[in-house]
Amino acid sequence: MARTETNPRNFLPLTPAVFHILLALVDGERHGYAIMRDLRSDGLGAALGPGTLYRTIDQLLEEKLIVESASPSSASTDERRRYFRLTPAGRRALAREAARLSELVKRAASKGLFVPARGQR
Repeated sequence: MARTETNPRNFLPLTPAVFHILLALVDGERHGYAIMRDLRSDGLGAALGPGTLYRTIDQLLEEKLIVESASPSSASTDERRRYFRLTPAGRRALAREAARLSELVKRAASKGLFVPARGQR
């Protein structure tokens, strides 16, 4: 069942797939294949298969964290492509999750699990 309230805390913690898809949409509208390419190219091991990607996209649409948008005018004319963009609620949920993960990383570093990179202390 979808969570339809727009309080970003209602969506936390985000699954890795949701986090990476929302993160891929921060820079603007993308179609599904472009999201998959972005996930593969980020080097963080977040490659998703098409089934997982589109099931997750459907969930995000239902929860109103993303919306389907018209294809950008500069885009290819392939009518099969569906374009997606973040909603304000999606951006807030992503920001909350990033802050939550940042706090977890700080906690792990304080326990001596690793030395944070410069600027991350």
